[in-house]
Amino acid sequence: MSHEAVQIIVPVTMFLSIAYVFKAVIDARMRSVLLRTGGSEEMLRSILQGEELRRRQASLRWSTILICLAAGFGLIQLFDWHDITPGVIAVLAAATGIGNLAFFLIARRLD
Repeated sequence: MSHEAVQIIVPVTMFLSIAYVFKAVIDARMRSVLLRTGGSEEMLRSILQGEELRRRQASLRWSTILICLAAGFGLIQLFDWHDITPGVIAVLAAATGIGNLAFFLIARRLD
């Protein structure tokens, strides 16, 4: 990996890590306040079930999109395209769009 790539990847990764920790602390604080203020058990259960559903749907979405992107990269490899051209970008954009549509159809069927 080149020095320039490391100079870009490290700050981006650090920023994302800090943002994730910040979100986790805020979520934990919100739950703590709800417990202390005497939020109803039904409300807390509803919040936790909603969070669990969002986590599962996020995993489903990303796995569907990544599988479709892998198929797009496979097509690029199959056709032996080496240069970045509008056609290559179109294949990857289409794969991402198909992944999002597939997620939508799967999520709708699961609901």
